Amino acid sequence: MSSSLGQHYREVWLVDFEYGSAPGELPEVRCMVARELFTGRLIRLWEDQLSVLPQPPFKIDRHSLFVAYLASAELGCFGVLGWSPPERILDLYVEFKRLTSGGQVPAGRGLLGALAYFGIASIEAAEKDGMRELALRGGSYSGEEKVALLDYCQTDVDSLAKLLPAMESLIDLPRALLRGRYMVAVASMESAGVPIDREMFNRIQAHWDDIKVSVVSELDAGRGIYEGTSFRTQRFADYLHRAGIAWPLLESGKPALDDKTFKDMAAMHPHEIGPIRELRYALSSLRLNNLAVGSDGRNRCILSPFMSRTGRNQPSNAKFIFGPAVWLRSLIKPDEGCAIAYIDYEQQEFALAAALSGDQAMMNAYRSGDPYLAFARQAGAVPPDATKQSHKSEREQFKVCALAVQYGMGADALAVKLGVSKWRGRHLLELHRDTYPRYWQWSDAVEARAVLTGKLTSTFGWQVHAVAGANPRSLRNFPLQANGAEMLRLACCLATERGIKVCAPVHDAVLVEAPSGEIDRVVAETQAIMTEASELVVPGFPLRTDYELVRWPNRYRDPRGQTMWNCVTGVINKLGAYAGQECRGADMPPVGCTNANLVHSYILYE
Repeated sequence: MSSSLGQHYREVWLVDFEYGSAPGELPEVRCMVARELFTGRLIRLWEDQLSVLPQPPFKIDRHSLFVAYLASAELGCFGVLGWSPPERILDLYVEFKRLTSGGQVPAGRGLLGALAYFGIASIEAAEKDGMRELALRGGSYSGEEKVALLDYCQTDVDSLAKLLPAMESLIDLPRALLRGRYMVAVASMESAGVPIDREMFNRIQAHWDDIKVSVVSELDAGRGIYEGTSFRTQRFADYLHRAGIAWPLLESGKPALDDKTFKDMAAMHPHEIGPIRELRYALSSLRLNNLAVGSDGRNRCILSPFMSRTGRNQPSNAKFIFGPAVWLRSLIKPDEGCAIAYIDYEQQEFALAAALSGDQAMMNAYRSGDPYLAFARQAGAVPPDATKQSHKSEREQFKVCALAVQYGMGADALAVKLGVSKWRGRHLLELHRDTYPRYWQWSDAVEARAVLTGKLTSTFGWQVHAVAGANPRSLRNFPLQANGAEMLRLACCLATERGIKVCAPVHDAVLVEAPSGEIDRVVAETQAIMTEASELVVPGFPLRTDYELVRWPNRYRDPRGQTMWNCVTGVINKLGAYAGQECRGADMPPVGCTNANLVHSYILYE
């Protein structure tokens, strides 16, 4: 590969850092080793030597190639040191993940796993773990320990020198460089972090045991699902029966209790199931100590770029503020004098389905501004003058049907999700087929292509292997998810490169931050960038965006978690741990789990 790269680059630098990182904090650099591929030149520097350098001790211009394994970690160290990022980045982790996405990798997708995959000898995993523990330890290091860490760091660099030529023929370099460009944005977002009301977070942590008992008592009142703080399946089944909610069942006849089912049913029954889902997760899975909040009140965690098979980020649910516990998102609060904005693509998957399939009726539905009501009109289920208010239930059914199709949901599952008869579920799917025939032809072709070629590829080259037994539904959904991921990655690249502070990417949205006086301009610029990114993925079909703006002293609110949040803050107020209005923030409704709160919370997003 060296000869091939030599046609494009004067220098190729293989780089690795060792660093420590406490939860929520910026990395603490220990050392760096870099080797130039063509000349063999070696650079080994300890932290005190690195900290006095205004820029890296090697070329980072467009004539030089920077090579790393999970480059966002190295680029995070660049940021801490105040160095400019390289202009050309090749991340062998990302390219290995792309090559093997959807397939089995016996030794995993870390550096050792990649080396094993290509039959390249490496150090033992136990030795690697031991050296990482030494790097994480921090404090003062003896001369012997410094040499040991530098030697270990060099083994990773030497491994990259072996891995690079093994992967040469498998790398689409122009697209790989685009993915490397995204790793700069990832490092920037991981460094920025999300602003958190740390004082409130600390108080919730301190009183968590008392909070859990009180919240169960309030949220479970009238339902009778819990025994103490323990969820009882039979009591839940009895509640579903009383409430008249059709729930997916296991072969045993008991209700399915996995989080996906709860998430889906909470979307269908927000007032009845939404608070229970939040409560159940809080009691069974939530560990507040795992939420990574630094001493500066910023939630920082590894965003795990390209981790999913579709190429989306996959940060830890436990460490990331945008994890499953949506009520915790009310901890997001801009710093004094600042504002944040949550900017998302409107109906991104519907738009991608329309644009990628070329279905004109579907494209017209999206362009109408309300694709779900438009679908109902096109299918003849509502009159031409129908509105969201006049035909709310019909619109909801057609919305669920449209989304269900994109996820490959069958008629029976759709019927359960909607709480309607199987005949109605079949009829809705037939209406979708009749209304959008071009889409269905395209979706059938996607599945056939995957089966015949063994893989699917996104617009910018992300791919997944369609192994034997692959779920046809996931194959059909892959183009929507993978191209949606491409779109958001491009938006993050463009935004960070233009100086916008992006705090976090969230599926089809970004959270940006700016001084209050600048936030309106930043929102407008970010929206323009997101539209630009959408047209790079689907030319001639710009996607709309929407935003939610929060200025200090207000806090971010996800309506789906509002009931739980109100209960938690209500308990804290009763404990005298926090003054009521100060606890809630200026934009918060009165605390406590009243019937009114239950009625107005957990609102579905459009």
